[in-house]
Amino acid sequence: MSRIGKRPVSIPSGTDVNINGVSVTVKGKLGTLKQDFHPAATIKVEGEEAVVTMPSESKRHKELHGLTRALLHNMVQGVNEGFTKNLEIVGVGWNAKMKGAQVSLQIGFCHTVDFDVPAGLKVDLPKPQEIVITGIDKQQVGQFAAEIRKVRPPEPYKGKGVRYQGEYVIRKEGKKQVGK
Repeated sequence: MSRIGKRPVSIPSGTDVNINGVSVTVKGKLGTLKQDFHPAATIKVEGEEAVVTMPSESKRHKELHGLTRALLHNMVQGVNEGFTKNLEIVGVGWNAKMKGAQVSLQIGFCHTVDFDVPAGLKVDLPKPQEIVITGIDKQQVGQFAAEIRKVRPPEPYKGKGVRYQGEYVIRKEGKKQVGK
């Protein structure tokens, strides 16, 4: 049995979990999430907890057991608390601006890089070098943050680029002058 999968998912008060075959809908104070799961997974709501079970102990079912439980937990957490990713922009003169429903990055290219904010996400810019992405879908928040970071990942020599807040960038030493 999967160690993660056998742990029940606690459902806070004010949260609705509706199971319709392989489709699960979770409603909370921040919104509604719906997802289809593998048909082998059996999800049952027992009081204030949801329990995921699998028909056998095969390797594939153990993998699906933990995955299903983790996805269900993320859905419940998302509709109640939401998820946040913070990005930092490191570089002289580099910044981010909001243009309507777009994030516009000035990060050392001769042009600005624009991203349309996906539906269901909210982007805040507390400082010109800081981007805060919030939403109820953990996968969507992480994917959008990864797409922004991918444009200019932190480089190892000067540390310039877009990085997650608190991310440690391994720095390399530059070239050495020989004979001086």
